[in-house]
Amino acid sequence: MPPFKPIKRQELIRNLKKLGFSNPIAGGNHQYMVRGELKLFIPNPHRGEISKSLLARILRQANISKDEWENL
Repeated sequence: MPPFKPIKRQELIRNLKKLGFSNPIAGGNHQYMVRGELKLFIPNPHRGEISKSLLARILRQANISKDEWENL
C-alpha cells in the first residue's frame, strides 16, 4: 500500500506495472508505459524523488485515483 508521498522512479514503475501498465518503452525524450490505448510518459531518471505534485499529475493522466493508488 504505497502512501501518497514523494516516490522513487523505480517504485513508480513497479506500482504502475501492478496497475496493468507495460514495461517502460524508449520513445523520444522520455520513456513511456502503455495500458490499452493509454500512453503514459514517465520522468527521466534523475537524482532525488518524484515530487508529490508530479506524482499527482502522473496519476491524473493515467486515470488512477489516489484511493486506487493507496490500495495497491
